[in-house]
Amino acid sequence: MNKKVEKNKSLGVFALVMINIIAVDNLRSLPFSAVYGFSLVFYYLVAAIVFFVPIAVVAAELATGWPDKGGIYVWVREAFGEWWAFFIIWLQWIYNVVWYPTILSFVAAELAYLVNPHLAESKIYMLSVILLLFWSATLINCLGMKVSGAVSAIGAIIGVLLPIILISFLGMAWLGLGKSSQIHFSWHTFFPKNLDIHNMVFLVAVLFGLIGVEMSAVHANEVDNPGQAFPRAILISTIVILTTLILASLSIAVIIPTQKINVVTGMTQAFELFFSAWHMEWMNSIMVILIVIGAIASVAAWIIGPTKGLFIAARDGHAPTLLSYENKRGVPVVILILQGLIVTILCSIFLLMPNVSSSYWILSAMTAQLALGAYVGLFAAAISLRYKKPQVHRAYRVPFGNIGMWVICLLGMLSSISVIILGFFPPSQLTTGSLVHYEIILITGSILLCLPPLAIYFLKTKILR
Repeated sequence: MNKKVEKNKSLGVFALVMINIIAVDNLRSLPFSAVYGFSLVFYYLVAAIVFFVPIAVVAAELATGWPDKGGIYVWVREAFGEWWAFFIIWLQWIYNVVWYPTILSFVAAELAYLVNPHLAESKIYMLSVILLLFWSATLINCLGMKVSGAVSAIGAIIGVLLPIILISFLGMAWLGLGKSSQIHFSWHTFFPKNLDIHNMVFLVAVLFGLIGVEMSAVHANEVDNPGQAFPRAILISTIVILTTLILASLSIAVIIPTQKINVVTGMTQAFELFFSAWHMEWMNSIMVILIVIGAIASVAAWIIGPTKGLFIAARDGHAPTLLSYENKRGVPVVILILQGLIVTILCSIFLLMPNVSSSYWILSAMTAQLALGAYVGLFAAAISLRYKKPQVHRAYRVPFGNIGMWVICLLGMLSSISVIILGFFPPSQLTTGSLVHYEIILITGSILLCLPPLAIYFLKTKILR
């Protein structure tokens, strides 16, 4: 048995780094960070210290201590019990549900560039394309078609990493040739000069753009020598991810004036300006196609994935039994249909908000707040398990004992809570309508999405007992 386990430990540092890069690097958050100009470097470095690295090292310890499949569900269950584990896995599932309209609106906006760029500001067009793409993907998954890991990786490489690397190169070439820049690079502009809360709101998207590094941790039982592999992989991943995100964001800021950056299509805007300047307009369509491939690959890879934790919770009896129903192909169709209905309702925000950009933002803010709530649970579980189950062997441990764990987790929790609060303020750069309208949609939506696990707990403990 031991030989079999050892034989299966095939993941090394390179594999962990690639998993982290594919999970974290994304195009969607780049226009948000580009709005901050050169000071985006400052914001990314701070976010790495107080959020990105804490998640990585904490997840590495928990994964090597509890390498069972289930990830955060198992860790929170071991720390606080089954109900809290169900609540956290619900948050993790539901934030992905809210994420689908944002990533698909990104796809719809990119597709509009191939036909008529003005369609990107049409709420009816955006709503129609999002629902068509999502329900098509849902129906395909119900039939049992699964996108393999290899296909997802290829899609991420050609549709995410390649555009990020290319736009970074274009930005550096632009500056290297002495062309004019929309931002100034100096020690003075490195530090934020406008700390008004409405101007800092886009930090919600910046921080959300760094989540996902814990993905590699769920493969801990397949890692060869995790005590050495995880720290090295975390260090390399942090450098690569921050470098690519910072350079790509700066490239957008260099070519597009801050007030003209579209938070949905900023990436395509930048490519269009770069290629026009070098008389390579034919490249625009190619880049749009690559970006769309990357986004669709992300949706295809995630549309089934997040349902697994909720499916396990339902099988364990912590969610309605109906959610544990599978069709003959082993697909949790009830969860997929429920997921589709929620996405359809959320898409109505495109009709309620003043424009596409404001709809895109409010869904992004809601997604980030729900996701960061789950991370608060992750950090709390890590502290609890250090005291509750110290006897459990961890192949990798957060450095400096319990003090190190407290410092790392408090940094992560405080940054998460701060950004959750920040998300309730509308950004000054977007037209979001009245403050009351904005708050009602965001708060009501978040509360309604968090109510189901509470209702299920009440039914189980008060009525069905």
